[in-house]
Amino acid sequence: MSNDELSIDHTAKNEPDLRVRLGPLQLKNPVLTASGTFGYGDEVRDFMDPNVLGAITVKGLTVEPTSGNKTPRIAETPAGMLNSIGLENPGLEKFIEEKIELLGEFSTEVLVNISGHSVEDFIILAERLAPFEEIAGLEVNVSCPNIDKGGMAFGTDPDLVYEITRKVKARYDGPVIVKLSPNVTDIVEMAQAADEGGADILSLINTLLGMAINVQKRETVLGNTMGGLSGPAVKPVALRMVYEVAEAIDLPLIGMGGIMNSEDALEFLLAGASAVSVGTANLIDPAASVNILEGIINYCYEQEIDDINSIIGALKG
Repeated sequence: MSNDELSIDHTAKNEPDLRVRLGPLQLKNPVLTASGTFGYGDEVRDFMDPNVLGAITVKGLTVEPTSGNKTPRIAETPAGMLNSIGLENPGLEKFIEEKIELLGEFSTEVLVNISGHSVEDFIILAERLAPFEEIAGLEVNVSCPNIDKGGMAFGTDPDLVYEITRKVKARYDGPVIVKLSPNVTDIVEMAQAADEGGADILSLINTLLGMAINVQKRETVLGNTMGGLSGPAVKPVALRMVYEVAEAIDLPLIGMGGIMNSEDALEFLLAGASAVSVGTANLIDPAASVNILEGIINYCYEQEIDDINSIIGALKG
């Protein structure tokens, strides 16, 4: 499929207004890409134009280079997939040296997902990335294991969510997005902690922890035993969590989890998300996010919707 086939015609007279505001972040439309599923944006240019989207979120970044977990790292599951990539990335210094200039070539907003194994890691990343105008905002991944607490994920402890959010905010002037883990008893409690820490935006959900077993070999399918479940299987959980947080917290939300088509995306907007992020679908079709955006536009025409903001949180009942 060529770029011409994926282009969107913006010449229609009564074209709906797709602009959305996420706190200090203004986007031209509500469709983003999820970290880890879109590389650095450059990898998909032969299939689609990333600049059509509201924003792209690049691969997760850590202070030190990370080779990732042992293989196999990906396994298909019914209605989804498990991944245990392990935050493979070139590290902060190489990212600045090799990727920042590339990100500056995009005309759409670029968000950088940051991960760490200690509070200090997040502080370093926020401080070092703060000067770069090529970056529109940071997405703080609190789903990683905290080595100072025996490997427990930051995102399962509201005090740590609050602390990391507050310390990143103190060192980074741009929009700070906190990406919440679904592997908790009360998602609203974690959202409140991020809100109190000063988050501008919340994104949810990250992957659900899962595993698969090969009964013939009597071994786990993934080399790291467990991994993150994504894809259509998680959408009902993600929708429920977005709805709960939207009802309880007055922060803009980016909804994600199993968005495979425009109807999925619209469900998240109706549940209270101001924008959506496409993940696993990108691995099936690199142009999935553009197709979803086109579907949202068509829905607006069909429903005679002039402004996409009119359906955000507009769930009846």
